[in-house]
Amino acid sequence: MPWLFFLLPFLELWTLIELGGAIGGFTTLLYVFATMMLGMALIRRQGLLVLRQMQRDADAGFFGPQLLMDDLALVTSGLLLVIPGLITDFSALLVMIGPLRRRILGLGARSGRWEVHTTTYYSRDPEHPEAGGQDSGPTTLEGDYRRLDD
Repeated sequence: MPWLFFLLPFLELWTLIELGGAIGGFTTLLYVFATMMLGMALIRRQGLLVLRQMQRDADAGFFGPQLLMDDLALVTSGLLLVIPGLITDFSALLVMIGPLRRRILGLGARSGRWEVHTTTYYSRDPEHPEAGGQDSGPTTLEGDYRRLDD
C-alpha cells in the first residue's frame, strides 16, 4: 500500500497529460481549477457543519460517531477534489455518493474494533447565562482509545 502514495502523483500527472492531449491544455487547466474550487467549497461547507454538529452533540451530551464519520468522509472528498488529477477526482465522486460512502465506511468499521474510554464530569457554570446556574451538561476532560485487532 505505501507504493500507492509513491505512484499516485505520477499517475495523476499522466492522466492530466492525456486529458490535455484530448481536450486541450487550457480546458484541462480550467477543469483542474474548477475541481479545486469545488473541493475548497465542499471543505468549507462540510467543515463548518462538522464543527456545528460536534458542538451540538457536546452540548446535548451525545456523540454520534456514524454522523461524524459521514461528514468527515465528505470533507475527505473535498480534499481529494483539491488534489489535481483524474484519479483523486474519481475517488472523490465515489465518496460523495451516499449509499456507496456508507458501505465503504461500514467496511472500514468492521475491519477492526475500537475501545474508547472517557471521563465525564458535570459542573455548574454560573458565569454562562444559558446554563442558568444549572448543570451545564457533560464535559469530557480526558479520554483515550486503543484499537483491538481481531
